Amino acid sequence: MTNTFAPRRLAMSMGGITVALAMLGASAQAAQTVNLGHTLSDTSHYSVGADAFKETLERLSDGEFKVVEHASGALGGERAMIEGLQIGTVDVVITSTGPLGNFVPETYVLDLPFLFKDYEQARCVLDGDIGQQLLDKMGNHGLVGLAWSENGFRHMTNSKQAIEAPSDAKGLKVRTMENKVHMEAFKQMGVHPTPMAFPEVFTALQQGTVDGQENPITVIVATKFWEVQDHLSLTGHVYSPAAVLGSPVLLDGLNEEQRGWFQEAAAASVEATREEVSRLETDGVALLRENGMTVKTDIDKAPFQEAVKPAYKIYTDQYGSEMLDLIRDSDC
Repeated sequence: MTNTFAPRRLAMSMGGITVALAMLGASAQAAQTVNLGHTLSDTSHYSVGADAFKETLERLSDGEFKVVEHASGALGGERAMIEGLQIGTVDVVITSTGPLGNFVPETYVLDLPFLFKDYEQARCVLDGDIGQQLLDKMGNHGLVGLAWSENGFRHMTNSKQAIEAPSDAKGLKVRTMENKVHMEAFKQMGVHPTPMAFPEVFTALQQGTVDGQENPITVIVATKFWEVQDHLSLTGHVYSPAAVLGSPVLLDGLNEEQRGWFQEAAAASVEATREEVSRLETDGVALLRENGMTVKTDIDKAPFQEAVKPAYKIYTDQYGSEMLDLIRDSDC
């Protein structure tokens, strides 16, 4: 006997599968992609922070947001990515403060040399009211300041000679951040500051376009600068924060709960990044030595501090001393 109901049951079964697949497809489509960019490698401390951001946001949002990391300058240099945040072509960026002062001048204060004595003081200031004031000011410049993260204290490398005093650096062409306060400090040491986007630095060192560069240990390790630089001097001349920034094009369209997820994700990113920075401050120097770099550790910083004093006047003449005084007078 022929089962006349079989085709109908099969059709209903297939229809149920189709509906289920359609629902799954709709769910997948509902996940909003968040493009997160930075200029360092996918093994760097920035990438550690990006992983923490991704895990936290996707967990809190239960898959409503999906974070895609674009490392190694895949979305452009830091200046280009910050511009991308303003127009909405990039959603989240982890960036140094190098180009940030060009967009938010108030942040130039953080690039003054020898402003912070150690990590504890720097983190205390940036995690407190002063740091929040600076993050809030970004809203006036088409950016959302989510959190202050970290690169670490910056040190000098070069391919010519060991640097133990400012006179040793005189005449060297050194790649610096795209930041006029930072550049002025190096001019005062007799260095020829040469700003360029970070993705161009390795090749410039390799080809001899510049003699050296300055960055925290974290960046020197992540970029394998030992392949093109012979000498490292632990000058610690500037504490270099990083900023986790969001695009107002994305964030202004979210509800309060969703924005809270992004804030928590940024906080998780900062915690993971700082842990990696602390680890590399010790392990990184040993690694650089193992790869052939000469490392000068016992640097008398007083001559360097004296040499860069004029940079402070240049800053205060243009921007006033209010923020600088707040940092100097803080309880940190």
